Amino acid sequence: MAKRWRFRAHDSELIDRLQRVARLPPVVAQLLVGRGVAAAADAERFMNVKLTGLRDPEELPGLPAAADRIHQAIQDRRRIVIYGDYDADGMTGTAILLRCLQLLHANVGYHIPNRIEDGYGLNEDALRQIAQRGPSVVVTVDCGVASVALADFAREAGLELIITDHHEFADRLPNAAAIVHPRLPGSNYPFGGLCGAGVAFKLAWALCQRACQAKRVSEAMREFLMMAVGIVAIGTVADVVPLVDENRILVRHGLESLRLRPTLGLKALIELTGLSEKPRFASEDIGFTIGPHLNAAGRLGQAQLGVELLTTESPARAQALAEYIHELNSSRESLERSIQLAANKQIKEDFDADNDPAFVLAGRGWHPGVIGIVAGRLAEKHQRPVIVLALDQLGIKPATGSGRSGGVIDLHAALGACSEHLLSHGGHAAAAGLKLEESKLPAFRAAFCEQVSCMISRESLTPELEIDAETPLAQLSLRTVEQIEQLSPFGAGNPRPLLCATGLQLAEPPKRMGNGERHLTLRVVQEQTSLRAVGFGLADWVDELVQHDGPLDLAFRPVINTFRGQSRVELHLVDWRPSNRATSTCATGSPPGPASLRE
Repeated sequence: MAKRWRFRAHDSELIDRLQRVARLPPVVAQLLVGRGVAAAADAERFMNVKLTGLRDPEELPGLPAAADRIHQAIQDRRRIVIYGDYDADGMTGTAILLRCLQLLHANVGYHIPNRIEDGYGLNEDALRQIAQRGPSVVVTVDCGVASVALADFAREAGLELIITDHHEFADRLPNAAAIVHPRLPGSNYPFGGLCGAGVAFKLAWALCQRACQAKRVSEAMREFLMMAVGIVAIGTVADVVPLVDENRILVRHGLESLRLRPTLGLKALIELTGLSEKPRFASEDIGFTIGPHLNAAGRLGQAQLGVELLTTESPARAQALAEYIHELNSSRESLERSIQLAANKQIKEDFDADNDPAFVLAGRGWHPGVIGIVAGRLAEKHQRPVIVLALDQLGIKPATGSGRSGGVIDLHAALGACSEHLLSHGGHAAAAGLKLEESKLPAFRAAFCEQVSCMISRESLTPELEIDAETPLAQLSLRTVEQIEQLSPFGAGNPRPLLCATGLQLAEPPKRMGNGERHLTLRVVQEQTSLRAVGFGLADWVDELVQHDGPLDLAFRPVINTFRGQSRVELHLVDWRPSNRATSTCATGSPPGPASLRE
């Protein structure tokens, strides 16, 4: 489906002033102003972010009380159990607290629920088993703040429950000994976007300070905390929280920590995946490689191995775990491809892909651990809500589903309006899970599609690209793209800049490449400048591009590709269209960029 290109609003005077005062290339100045950075001093701070910009952990709501209780439990040699979640955020947060408490010589263990058997969050059976081993302090990571009834059960079972979380609250707060949460009601912490691992890191930092009885911790604890910044970066990127404020600081410095001081398990995984060949890490290396490997363990019911990978001190065990998790990720990819092929076939055969407001897809035997990934990719591709349901092989048990909103509706609200057809549902505006009896599927599909049609407009079904700036290829020098990289880390809340260039010519025929020839490579030329462009998963464009006669416009993200010690600028393709230089300013219906970007 053709995408609508829309140019991001901008202020030419601010851009020109920042360009002059800060001595920045025009495109870098425009990108900074687009991110709300218009003064030279602010631009310097934004591009050279300091670790000292992190707020004192004592400011985090609920943290002082939690840290005091855990510190006292360590002194009293009480048993402490960390209760984490099965995704990458939960695993990394659990690993940070576990390593911290081990460093502090605590009597500590951990529990990670099985995604398929136990489900998300606190589990009554697990809490009962912990209580049967004697009085314990249970510290949650990335879960628990909405578990009101289970918090009551934990108290009745004799457990001291300390909750650390970042998720949405229930109607009331759970009755716990302490709750650490960046958006705790009644508090005014200035940044509510920390993930579960970020909250766990702040707690670990405070525990180290209490152990040292000073703000400045010992060298061993400082080394641990610097290593932990790398682990928290994984959880932050993998949980897709906004990469702004403290998250941006943690990920920027965490990427360097991953390269310089990885744990034994991460070092083995980095070498196994080929990331060790890279001179520097980017957030995409977490988002597309490290994070999916950890999540594969959780999705396939073995999240505890992810925590062990992050915490083991045995080189042999680290290597074995890295290899096994690498195999799990390959299995996850195979399952995902199989489901996605079947889901695409359903869309083609059973839906009007251009006009239907939503897709509700179902397959027997689809693995419930990966359907959420498929739903997310399809929702992004078609820019509309998608629900993918795993039907029981025998048709006896309820169907398990996962949905993604496509960024166009409040998915939680839409499911709530259809709840009469569901056994259960939960989640938030962008993503949700659900269960229903298979016999209710047709009625639910009709009701959900009708509800979505009331919540969206026909125009919102047309995919849209928001272009940050138009720039000639000649301005994309290695130095300029290196400065663009200083706006990183890129991800949610701070996306990698999307640029466009118009009136390009193909310098050579486009080609398919990669395993299965799924990717596209081509070379474009504008005036005297020629650059290579790559389209990952976009091999379907080859035939259209070969048949196209004339100039074209490209929407792309500029990157630096380093191979065998040589660095060069490369374009990662997002979209293309036939060029109409007489009428197009790259963004339909939007003003052109500053003249300096177009001359």
